[in-house]
Amino acid sequence: MEPSPSLYGDAYRPEEIAARVSGLGVAKVKAPFLTILLLSVLAGAYISLGALFYTVLISGQEEISGLVRFAGGLGFCLGLILVVVGGAELFTGNNLMAMAWATGSISTFDVVRHWTLVYVGNVAGCLGTVLLAAAADTDALMGGQVGETAIAIAETKTALPAFIALIRGILCNALVCLAVWLAMGGRTVTDKILAILLPISAFVAMGFEHSVANWFFLPYAMALDPSGIISGQSAWLNLLWVTAGNLLGGTLLVAGVYWLAYLRKESGHAADARKDKA
Repeated sequence: MEPSPSLYGDAYRPEEIAARVSGLGVAKVKAPFLTILLLSVLAGAYISLGALFYTVLISGQEEISGLVRFAGGLGFCLGLILVVVGGAELFTGNNLMAMAWATGSISTFDVVRHWTLVYVGNVAGCLGTVLLAAAADTDALMGGQVGETAIAIAETKTALPAFIALIRGILCNALVCLAVWLAMGGRTVTDKILAILLPISAFVAMGFEHSVANWFFLPYAMALDPSGIISGQSAWLNLLWVTAGNLLGGTLLVAGVYWLAYLRKESGHAADARKDKA
């Protein structure tokens, strides 16, 4: 039995979102190289601004309570709101392209090439924002407490065991991709913003790990760390395991599950179409 239209109002229904996400994956791999690269750099910068906003919001607190973390998470939402509404290419959200791959609409090569390009662009955007934030002396805010908080955040992240970093990466991108999924169901800017707020603030408040954000958090803290407490090796290991976790969380827990629910039959149709063309 199909759900009542009144349940969704004017929003797209889940099966319509699935079709839109799959179609968008096809469009992304066909987009010009330079366009994708520039939008990827923007996404890295946007997420970095959200990460910096989060750092400022939780600074100066004697105790980082759940409510403080939630407030910081709401601030971090700035990044994904800019990505979704402003238009940019974010590696973690683009893991939903696995739906188009699973239907046979795009090849494995298409997906790997696109993800690689977007990841590189995201990293460039993050590192560029690190340079600008450091040049702006943002760490000196609140009598230097912002800089101290930035270093403390990075120390906590680099101290995570590999397995914990992996699992937190999985959980993080499940929520990020769900936020993108819900935003795809909205028809207005307000719909999209509201869809993003809770999933993103939740992953931040619960301490899950976002690889692109960490490309800002870790290099920024290393730039501010005069004693070299945060080693390059520990930063690389965190980024490696968190990226792997993000990839698993987005592709398997969100794209894979919704593909099974709504699009699994389309993979057969796509295969038949390719045989007909041959």
